[in-house]
Amino acid sequence: MRTACFVDGYNLFYGLLAGTQYKWLDLPSLLAHILRVEHPENSLASVSFFTSGVKPSLASRGILSKEAQDSYLRALIARGVSVTYGRHQLESGKAPRFVDKNTPASRLDQVDIWKLEEKETDVHIAISMYRLAAQQAGMMPEERIQQLVLVSADTDMTPALRALREDFPSLRIGVILPHREGIKRTIPGSLKDHSHWMRHIVTTEELATHQFPDRVPTLKKPAVKPDYW
Repeated sequence: MRTACFVDGYNLFYGLLAGTQYKWLDLPSLLAHILRVEHPENSLASVSFFTSGVKPSLASRGILSKEAQDSYLRALIARGVSVTYGRHQLESGKAPRFVDKNTPASRLDQVDIWKLEEKETDVHIAISMYRLAAQQAGMMPEERIQQLVLVSADTDMTPALRALREDFPSLRIGVILPHREGIKRTIPGSLKDHSHWMRHIVTTEELATHQFPDRVPTLKKPAVKPDYW
């Protein structure tokens, strides 16, 4: 079953990779493996990756964080992954003051904050999945995608999955949650309700097995694994 995967990069990083030694992830290899585990006849046809560029002024390692992201995206592109960029938006706002865990938040006690939000990613993913589904009717049978897989735990994607299930009933829909084993997380029921199958965790062994080599050849200079990764 020819499969196209759509990956929320923010969800992938913070749900699966942050704080680990496995950030230099060979994403196409991992996804191909998971698809085969789900069903031996599954094959990976394409990977689309959606992210926003790091803002060095707000990153924990400044410009090094941006350079690390750039290197990883170059490695993904060299392996045939399509990368689509959203954007970050920084706005001032207010939020309830944190006193301690035993004191509830109150709108009567707020402080000024900066809010950093990722914009456009969900819309890009939803439109890309729907467009690909709509294009299948005009393609030769051997070229058609039979399955779309979302790699995200974001329930904002629920309306997109619902529309795909209703409008393209012959398409199979899967969801891979970017969750590490050993960390208890709530399963997003709305995504599960509108998919044919769901993978709940990615194991540490799978992450360790599916890593890029330290230097990934590209059309220009190699993409090199960041030292601190």
